[in-house]
Amino acid sequence: MSTPERVVILGASDKPDRYAHKAMTALLQHGHEVVLVHPRLKEIEGRPVLGDMGAVTGAVDTVTMYVGPAISAGLADKLVALKPKRVIFNPGSENPDLQDKLQAAGIRPEEACTLVLLATGQY
Repeated sequence: MSTPERVVILGASDKPDRYAHKAMTALLQHGHEVVLVHPRLKEIEGRPVLGDMGAVTGAVDTVTMYVGPAISAGLADKLVALKPKRVIFNPGSENPDLQDKLQAAGIRPEEACTLVLLATGQY
């Protein structure tokens, strides 16, 4: 098992068939702490959900993205201020402009699937 991380799930979902929800479950099963972010949800399976990236406090190891570029484009400043070690751009969330901004700020962007990384021991 990898070292437990504090992971922000941007675009968290309360629908079990959604990849963001599957990622939450898998991260928890692997011993990671999850911080859920979604503008309209208040909780998922009893876990609190923050309405905005700006509400995240404390150190963050990874942000895993489950929102498209139309949403993530406006989050560059908040992501840079959060200073995660890396941001995983899951399939469909790729945003080259944001990835360049993160890299310039010393944050490692990674185009990958959180679920695959966890399942293959590469997380």
